[in-house]
Amino acid sequence: MPELSLHNIDQISSDVRNQEITFSHLLDELIDHLCCDVENEMQNGLSFAEAYRKVKKKMGSRRLKEIQEETLYAVDTKYRKMKNTMKISGVAGTIMFGFATLFKIQHWPLAGPMLTLGAITLAFIFMPSALTVLWKETHSTKRLFLFISAFLTGTFFIAGTLFKLQHWQGAGYLLLFVAISGILFFIPAVLVNRMNDPDKKIKRPVYILGTAGSILYIAGMLFKLQHWPLSTLFMVAGLLLLCILALPWFTWLTWKEQSHISSVFIFMIIAFLLIMIPGALVNLNLQHSYQDLYYPNNIQENAMYNYLYRNNSSLISSYHDSLNYKQMEQVHNRTTGMLAIISNIQEKMVRESEGEPGTPAVSADQIIQTETGDEILYRELSKPLDPEPVKDFLLPGCKSWQELNLSMKEYEDFLGAMISTEDILKYKKMFNTETFIPVGNPENNQMSLMSGLHSLEIMKNGLLTVESCVLNEIAKH
Repeated sequence: MPELSLHNIDQISSDVRNQEITFSHLLDELIDHLCCDVENEMQNGLSFAEAYRKVKKKMGSRRLKEIQEETLYAVDTKYRKMKNTMKISGVAGTIMFGFATLFKIQHWPLAGPMLTLGAITLAFIFMPSALTVLWKETHSTKRLFLFISAFLTGTFFIAGTLFKLQHWQGAGYLLLFVAISGILFFIPAVLVNRMNDPDKKIKRPVYILGTAGSILYIAGMLFKLQHWPLSTLFMVAGLLLLCILALPWFTWLTWKEQSHISSVFIFMIIAFLLIMIPGALVNLNLQHSYQDLYYPNNIQENAMYNYLYRNNSSLISSYHDSLNYKQMEQVHNRTTGMLAIISNIQEKMVRESEGEPGTPAVSADQIIQTETGDEILYRELSKPLDPEPVKDFLLPGCKSWQELNLSMKEYEDFLGAMISTEDILKYKKMFNTETFIPVGNPENNQMSLMSGLHSLEIMKNGLLTVESCVLNEIAKH
């Protein structure tokens, strides 16, 4: 019977250790078992290399790990409990999260509690137990950083998704942590792990391209969710690297090496789709939101503005011969002045958005003059998600914001001299700019141009409503 040389045994031992077989008694038994199988194949006249290749092909790439997992499951009670916890919490958390998402989309009750419970289960039960199981199976200090970065990225992602769907404060910061953890730690750790595999040297350029594409695409998704500029550029660049270069190249190399498609390749395609589909859904959802929600709302606000403006003007005209006409006209002139101040802020915001960074557009073609004042053509805005105009004109500390608050206080004092204190208190909230743009919310730093313009439209309609009530009070006297 052919016998293996010491060099052959060392090669088999090294390959088994590279499979991260950490259970010492099992390690020796597996080496001995493989050596016997190879010797049996060599009896048929095969060389060591041919016999060893045949044994590995028959065994499969994961069989040694599966044997270790089965052995640990049989002899280690803590490992068995932790693995059962991982499986149960993973399935339960995913089911709850999935149904909660459906309930959220359909606006059914209990979506919030299910979403929260599912996220807690995945983040605080599944993720820690999965990390423990991985460490128990590998004891690999080389991959410890990979495991920890995966744990942190996954936990932040689950928490960020929960906060975003529940519209809780801090969602933006959590998603930022996800991107930082994924881009700076997790994805590079995966790349290093792949680059250290001596059997995959030919695929190293593909791994580098795939890493670069993933980083750009994830950064683009973050920028899109946070309404930051350059999101489209990052997403397109990432897609080009992934779809045009990395994926076809990886597929070609895989087909060259294998006569059939492996399960690893199938899972890789599924993972690729899981990256692409959310990005497409985010963009479609944003487009749907603006086409079916923001634009119609703004059009309705504009129609309300025109109605209130004309109605108030008509009311004043009907009292042209009255002793109260002069007083009513004064109210209307002050209200028109306040509307002009707000419209001026809107114009500045649109001009900044439509111009180049640091250079506002000379004229805003998206704003037209009508008999009732300025009207914004919202569908003509080229950067409706731009957050910079809101930062520059609608946040505390901005010159225009201070001027608006000062003018609003003067307008309130003016109306207070026209009607009773009891009546003016009814409209107190309408004079407070924070009613329309809550400055205490830290996420207002990322408010888009469209949202800022919409808030100002509501503010103008609020003032016209107050004017209508004040005019009617004056007319009664």
